[in-house]
Amino acid sequence: MSVSIIIKTLNEAKRIARTIEFALAGLPGGRGEVIVADSGSRDATIEIASRYPVRIVQIESPARPSCGIGPQLGFQYARYDFVCLLDGDMDLDPEFLPEALAFLDRHPKTGGVTGHVEEMMLDNLEYARRVQRNAPENRIGAIDRMNGGGLYRRAAIESVGYLTDRNLHGYEEFDLGIRLRHAGWDLHRLDRRFVRHYGHSVNSYRLLVRRWQTKYLFGIGEVLRASTGKPYFRQMLRELPELKLWALVLAWIAFSLALLIVIPDKPAALAFVAGIFAAIVALMSWRKGGLKMGLYTVVAWLFHAAAVPVGFFASRRDPREWVESWQFGDTDETTGPNTGSGPGARSLDARSLAG
Repeated sequence: MSVSIIIKTLNEAKRIARTIEFALAGLPGGRGEVIVADSGSRDATIEIASRYPVRIVQIESPARPSCGIGPQLGFQYARYDFVCLLDGDMDLDPEFLPEALAFLDRHPKTGGVTGHVEEMMLDNLEYARRVQRNAPENRIGAIDRMNGGGLYRRAAIESVGYLTDRNLHGYEEFDLGIRLRHAGWDLHRLDRRFVRHYGHSVNSYRLLVRRWQTKYLFGIGEVLRASTGKPYFRQMLRELPELKLWALVLAWIAFSLALLIVIPDKPAALAFVAGIFAAIVALMSWRKGGLKMGLYTVVAWLFHAAAVPVGFFASRRDPREWVESWQFGDTDETTGPNTGSGPGARSLDARSLAG
């Protein structure tokens, strides 16, 4: 059985060569294809990828980068009955795909199978290795989503209309998981490694700001909007308990703003609001074992909660639409979904990039 491995990228020049090499080596019997689905890299990602026997596709205007657009971009060019999703900083375990394919062959109602994501943060390697199997998102057996990627059955994806929602800047795996499960498909995690993941080490507060700037924090509001009116909406609310916390934080924000508006004595109102904030920070500092973590927790709450309405009211496009894109390299395939270059696609000799 042949596999289309989709590597979603955005400025992954540092590790894309290694990711491609592991992906090519991981194709069962060398059968299948590797697709680099790029969301508009401005570094040498495309140049490096062009040195390998892979298909390279990239979004073009009016498409914009998002967590959901990369996998869907690759899927619309994929040709085989099984699709494996990877990030551009992951090493695919060479034995994963044969075992995953065998599992899907034995379980025809399973739409996707994954394994453990071994985190390889170089500055905290022992911690990453210690927690990777104990984390809730790495539990084995039946699961509700495949965070970090995995192997999907094309028939399952086609039954729900599309792979990932191009409008989502986060929670795209959850959205896919709930759509598949509602359609009657199962998801499963094997008790074995799927990939090694080399993440980025960033200061916590900088990470919050960056996630706001890249709209990653808007994901939960966006998935809430995407599920509104769908038959699985209530199920989605039950399976995202963080929504209750963000609702409470939004109520706290609204209450604080109301105090600042209603109380005539503005210095007194500001002092009261600041006192509430200090009390919450003190409580979380006690629970987290220190002021540093307590303060960060509360600040993170405020970022996440404020992002919910922003994401919910963001404009949306039909996720089933063709992602505007073009393919690097010559192709003799016809245009259209799942066949090769898309409508209006252009061709570029990869050697010109490398040179």
